[in-house]
Amino acid sequence: MSFDQYHEPPEELSDETRTFARMIVSLCEEAEAINWYEQRIAVEKDKDAKAIMQNAQQEEFKHFGMDLEFLLRKKEVWRTTLKEILFKEGDIVELGTKGEEAAED
Repeated sequence: MSFDQYHEPPEELSDETRTFARMIVSLCEEAEAINWYEQRIAVEKDKDAKAIMQNAQQEEFKHFGMDLEFLLRKKEVWRTTLKEILFKEGDIVELGTKGEEAAED
């Protein structure tokens, strides 16, 4: 059985790589769901329906964060890069450059 997330034969991939691929796909699916809810919330007129969608979107965002944290625990260089970008004031592009430089050290 073949899955779209694999670009190499799955049987040739380690368990760790297959888990990593699943988590990447999960992260993308969560991001897509967040986007769908954002669009629905933007046009919804019923306040109760909107509140339910906002709650559901928050759940998707939590799952996105959990997926991202899992991946960052597996890729220290990613964690190092993002520590220089996330939750910082300043020019995002400049922070990204600093993050790349930190990961190269």
